[in-house]
Amino acid sequence: MEKNYDVIVIGAGHAGCEAAHAAALTGASTLLITMDMNKIAQMSCNPAVGGIAKGQIVREIDALGGAMARVTDATAIQFRMLNRSKGPAMWSPRAQCDRAKFIWAWREVLENTPNLQIWQDQVRRLLVEEDTAKVATGVETYLGMTFHARSIVLTAGTFLNGLMHIGRVKLPGGRSAEPPSLELAESIAAHGIRVARMKTGTPVRIDARSVDFSLMTEQPGDSDGRRFSFFHEENPLQSFKYVSGDSDTLPQLPCWITFTNEAVHERLKAGLPDSPLYNGQIQSIGPRYCPSIETKLVTFPDKEQHQLFLEPEGTNTNEYYLNGFSSSLPINVQIEALRLIPAFRHLEIYRPGYAIEYDFFDPTQLHHSLESRVINGLYLAGQVNGTTGYEEAAGQGLVAGINAARHCTGQEPLVLQRDQAYIGVLIDDLVCKGVDEPYRMFTSRAEYRILLRQDNADARLTPLGHQMGLATNDRLRHYEKKKAEVERIIHFAENYSVKMNEVNALLEQLGTAPLTRGCKLMELLGRPQLTFDNLSPTLPRLHALLDTLGERREEIMEEAEIEIKYKGYILREVEQADKMHRLENIKIRGRFDYATLQSISTEGRQKLSAHDPETLAQASRIPGVSPSDINVLLVLLGR
Repeated sequence: MEKNYDVIVIGAGHAGCEAAHAAALTGASTLLITMDMNKIAQMSCNPAVGGIAKGQIVREIDALGGAMARVTDATAIQFRMLNRSKGPAMWSPRAQCDRAKFIWAWREVLENTPNLQIWQDQVRRLLVEEDTAKVATGVETYLGMTFHARSIVLTAGTFLNGLMHIGRVKLPGGRSAEPPSLELAESIAAHGIRVARMKTGTPVRIDARSVDFSLMTEQPGDSDGRRFSFFHEENPLQSFKYVSGDSDTLPQLPCWITFTNEAVHERLKAGLPDSPLYNGQIQSIGPRYCPSIETKLVTFPDKEQHQLFLEPEGTNTNEYYLNGFSSSLPINVQIEALRLIPAFRHLEIYRPGYAIEYDFFDPTQLHHSLESRVINGLYLAGQVNGTTGYEEAAGQGLVAGINAARHCTGQEPLVLQRDQAYIGVLIDDLVCKGVDEPYRMFTSRAEYRILLRQDNADARLTPLGHQMGLATNDRLRHYEKKKAEVERIIHFAENYSVKMNEVNALLEQLGTAPLTRGCKLMELLGRPQLTFDNLSPTLPRLHALLDTLGERREEIMEEAEIEIKYKGYILREVEQADKMHRLENIKIRGRFDYATLQSISTEGRQKLSAHDPETLAQASRIPGVSPSDINVLLVLLGR
């Protein structure tokens, strides 16, 4: 049996869900193929969304019209804004979610997305036609179906030849209790796409009934009503009938903190000969920034304890996730070591931690649209590109879905710039630098951090999302109303004169120098101790203005205040970005035979030949290409 579509998406993890949702919303007839419809958007590791830099990506997805933030808000059982003690460029939202409800909320989104069909099956082979170029034309499945499409999006996560490790036990699988995809990677690699192996892992799942919570430190969430999505709904849960039932909101639950100790470490060290990470069983590279507990012991031998976070998996389950204790040690070693922690002395678990090895494809063989350079019409997103994390996967999926749909109609692809979105930084890093370990996003990877804040993702991307066909008219109006309010407050601050007698008592109370003359409110807000909130009681006109902001008061004040306080830094980064854009506009692909350019360093020639960058700016970001190499190219272009 054969059927035709515009776009086929393989895999229904976080990348696949956003890809299918985006492609269908832009008008492309879309088919999402998944092994198990009951595990759509399964949170394979911790049941949380966001975190450092990852939270910014989720807000960018939301601003563009994706669904991850709305699903998170509807199923959140704890919300926290991380890094509030640092500057606003570092603030990152994070939410703990109900794992089961998260799946059903995403399924409800997809089942009600126009132009989208879901098919439960496993893809066996990619169909490719070759005339003057290789072109992806469809897929074959294990159920004997053949589906044809103009664009194919591969988002197979850790399933490509997945192999799980628990001590010396090895089990084929893409995830616990789920089979791997055994033939698809080979059918793709046969066409010249480079394939390699990576490793990741996950911790034990603990039965809360066996835990003594009185011996742990409680970690509550924030209570200020913050959410991920910019598109405010009074009760986000009520938008999802399969999930909400009779509830208006989900109960908010705490996480818990405890620590390992020397006795735990000794038991774990005794098990290292059976660790697949250290006995030669696993050869692939794992994530540097989310190491296993055994890796922590070997890397930091002098550290007496490691922090662990016990996180709830949902509102109606006793299952908890032990963040910080990823492990592939034998089951008995994991349990015996954890029982040496006082809070876990009677520990019972649902399942042990494990490591998993899987295939990924070299992302330097991609265009910035996430289309393969080797096979036209094939798009790759998520862990198949060497990344780790739900958020990185979802951001890639959104871009791949948009571009797969645009490819069908011959439109120019969406390419996000490094000063435009963390998603742009992520994709540019993958394409220009490649990966030698699972890629994880950090704020430090972005050179324009003050431009890429979590509070202004809608300002950066909502008009673009509307242009792409994802962000609705209502969402655009919602953003434009906020934009007008932010501009109104900034205009007020620029023009409102503050008298000494109005604020000097407050200034002395806050430990900052009193005024010796009147000044504009804008100047006063430049002081770190002062905010709209603490100034408004002493300034009646400001107080009256803020009272007109309604339910979005905190969100609007936050963005306006950051724009005022960090105006100089923002302008400087805009200037730096403008300089880089000039290099982005200089196309160099096909203009040089790098191997013959003796005035460029040997490493520079090798790297430029291997990557074949599209622009001079992309060339400048390739590791091994020096500033002097870029200057040589500029001189040669001038000739």
